[in-house]
Amino acid sequence: MVRRHTITVEDSGVNFTCAEDEAVLAMMFHNGKGPLRQGCCGGGCGVCRMKVVSGEWFGFKPMSAAHVSGEDKREGIVLLCCIQPRSDMVIAML
Repeated sequence: MVRRHTITVEDSGVNFTCAEDEAVLAMMFHNGKGPLRQGCCGGGCGVCRMKVVSGEWFGFKPMSAAHVSGEDKREGIVLLCCIQPRSDMVIAML
């Protein structure tokens, strides 16, 4: 059975659930909870760039280095279309 986690968008009160085998961005839109617009969903456009404030995630596809540098990743900045949750998470708009 696939585990599900709660994703909370900081300072908005918005939360939704996301399974470990789903992209956070896809489930945000599936649940109608996104403060973001949808871009390429392939890790190249940077539209879904947000910060993971807390929680664990897995990068299941590459993020464009033009939008997320190595230092960005260390600071929790990711493309939501490229990550899957591994715990409950809090994310924030940049």
